[in-house]
Amino acid sequence: MRLALFDLDHTLLDGDSDQLWCDFLIDKGLLDKAIFSAKNLTMAHGYKSGAVDVQAFCEFYIGTLTLKSPQDWEPLRQEFLSAWVVPRLCGGGIAQIKAHQANADRVVMTTATNRFITELTAAHLDIKELIATEAEIQDGLFTGRTSGVLNMREGKVRRLLTWCTEQSLNWEQLETWGYSDSINDLPLLEAVTHATVTQGDPKLRAEAFKRDWPQIDWF
Repeated sequence: MRLALFDLDHTLLDGDSDQLWCDFLIDKGLLDKAIFSAKNLTMAHGYKSGAVDVQAFCEFYIGTLTLKSPQDWEPLRQEFLSAWVVPRLCGGGIAQIKAHQANADRVVMTTATNRFITELTAAHLDIKELIATEAEIQDGLFTGRTSGVLNMREGKVRRLLTWCTEQSLNWEQLETWGYSDSINDLPLLEAVTHATVTQGDPKLRAEAFKRDWPQIDWF
């Protein structure tokens, strides 16, 4: 079995799904620009540096869904995909996905962004396997809290190994590829057989240079 693992934001997407979602809601008048624009920028800078608190980062963006149901959000989620996400998907990344699929490799999207925001993107890319941060739902409504292990940094590896167990796959017997842009994904890239840095941030580029990992730019 061969497994290809793709990060989403700044890897397949020219932008960050969480931050774009926040900007989208501000643009629609559903979030207060004075409050959320500055916080969004702060979170973006913290993420790029690898210094942001994982729980705070995930809950800030999941918090934008609070006290509405998935059904309430569905029309906006569809609009977000078509108007804000699809135009930013990069051709090079899509071609790499198709190359793995043509080789009968199992392709997985693994992202720190929550499942509700990213599952339509995975479907659009014809990626059937998605590992993402989970948003808690109670009584049919988003609570604004996360659920389970966050799919970020070391959590991506934990969630991946759990997923493999659920799929009856032996991680040690797999040949694996990993694609990411972010120093936050260093644990994931260290875990795979073949690591590739895509549009890497400065810290990850430095690691790639030391480890002789290939670096590509799909944008």
